[in-house]
Amino acid sequence: MKMETRVVVENKFDVSDEKLWKAITNGEEMKLWYFDLEKFVPEAGFEFRFWGGTKENKYLHVCIITEVIPNRKICYSWRYDGIAGITHVCFEIERNTAGGSTLKLTHTGFETFPKDNKDLNIENFQKGWNFILGTSLKNYLEQ
Repeated sequence: MKMETRVVVENKFDVSDEKLWKAITNGEEMKLWYFDLEKFVPEAGFEFRFWGGTKENKYLHVCIITEVIPNRKICYSWRYDGIAGITHVCFEIERNTAGGSTLKLTHTGFETFPKDNKDLNIENFQKGWNFILGTSLKNYLEQ
């Protein structure tokens, strides 16, 4: 049996797709709910870096934007400086017919990470993305 190597998190927000897009692509807004990014430009080929991880282990994240469809989709590679493996993150926005928007995050490629690094197991990413989108982003958008 092949192990599932993707995390999918879907959340509905009572905001327009434009407002949701701005929250996930504007560096100043991202600092308020995501990670403290020095600079973020939503263009294919743009590389951004940030520190994150556990209290015990901090990791330098190195990401390169691979796809941008304004107000709909942004994807980027996601790896860690000095650690083997690369994953891919996609945020997709859909306008809801009843109002509001849905954000679907798909994070794939966990099989490329070293198996002996417990910080990088898929369960931690599932918990992390659920918190980041379901709590942090939700609280930011609804303030």
